[in-house]
Amino acid sequence: MKKNLKQCVGIDCSKDQLDVCYGQLTDGLDTVYIATASFPNNGKGFKQLLAWSRKLGDVSIAMNFVVEATGVYHEHLANFLVDENQNISVVLPNKARQFAQTLQVRTVTDRTASKALCSMGLEKKLDLWQKPDPVYVHLKHLTRERERLQKECTASSNQLHAEQHSACTSIATVKRGKKRIAFLGKQISEIEADVKQVVAADPLLKQRIEKLCTIPGVGLLTAVTVVGETNGFHLVRNGKQLASYAGYDVVEKTSGTSVRKKPRISKKGNPHMRRAMHFPALVAAKDNQHLNKFYSRIEAKHPDIKMKAYTAVQRKLLLLIYALWKNDEEFVSNYESTKSKVVKKISADSCATQEASMQKEEQVILTSESIVATDDSEGIVATDDKVKKAKKEKGGKNLGQPIDAALTELVLDRSLT
Repeated sequence: MKKNLKQCVGIDCSKDQLDVCYGQLTDGLDTVYIATASFPNNGKGFKQLLAWSRKLGDVSIAMNFVVEATGVYHEHLANFLVDENQNISVVLPNKARQFAQTLQVRTVTDRTASKALCSMGLEKKLDLWQKPDPVYVHLKHLTRERERLQKECTASSNQLHAEQHSACTSIATVKRGKKRIAFLGKQISEIEADVKQVVAADPLLKQRIEKLCTIPGVGLLTAVTVVGETNGFHLVRNGKQLASYAGYDVVEKTSGTSVRKKPRISKKGNPHMRRAMHFPALVAAKDNQHLNKFYSRIEAKHPDIKMKAYTAVQRKLLLLIYALWKNDEEFVSNYESTKSKVVKKISADSCATQEASMQKEEQVILTSESIVATDDSEGIVATDDKVKKAKKEKGGKNLGQPIDAALTELVLDRSLT
């Protein structure tokens, strides 16, 4: 009888329904689909799904749930399973689609999608999903709402401008346009006040946000947007992963001698973070002396396209925000010079300590030699001869090295008498 190594439930979420598939991975590395079912996408359906999986599952093996991130329809299910202490992984739609293509399944339905997710959970080692911090979720919703209203305000301003300069201007249309812009501006101000209130309510968060705002070009909204979109950098392992999440990772496509596409950023990450880093990078390229040199160097390589240099500054600035948040530090403009001074001071202190230790050992040797010289006993003379012989072999050097064991014993015996 084959032994089961893993078991998984693949879940394809839609607005009203959950299509699920339960499968197992045997010790022969074969994927076996046991059963499929459908449940409503609500609290009652969640309980039915959990009971169904426990009925089919092997109690000796951990059950893994794999769900595709379908807009916001998967969020209630994910929170429910985490509250029930279940292992759940949320995968991106593009990764789920690319994995499904390797299965060579031409038919695409909700049921086949759940089977593909089940296979993905059995064959891949996926990261477990964790509930985000409610404070960061609130900040993310506020900043995204402000972004949408800002776009609407810009569009309304452009429409008002076109109406005012039209040959046949409607006075009523112009009035409504101005009222709409004023209304959007009022809502944007309310959102900004809510952001400040949320940050002020958490003293620790307020302190760390203030440290991020010490970076030239980074303000409250920029810092809050980056922190909210990354859930406080909770799952960020390194700067490379963060750059990829924001879409700043560089992709290159070359093949043979005919395909030579120019390297570019992927833009497959979070667009809200790239939008938030645009204007701060313009300021930092002028006011930050280190980023200014970096910008000038990139611009010299690409004088025709300055945006390449600004994009590089955006990535650099984002990694700087991550470093300061991770280390809980403020921005220091002369950090390199300060760091070199600290290193020199530590080196000087170490040299002074080593020199003092060598002087102390030398004093012990001189004291022991005087003790040997004043004693006429046979054992002491023999020990003195050994010491002189050892010093002669070493050339009278290496005073900083540990002295001979016999000499040490002699000094201790003499001090006791």
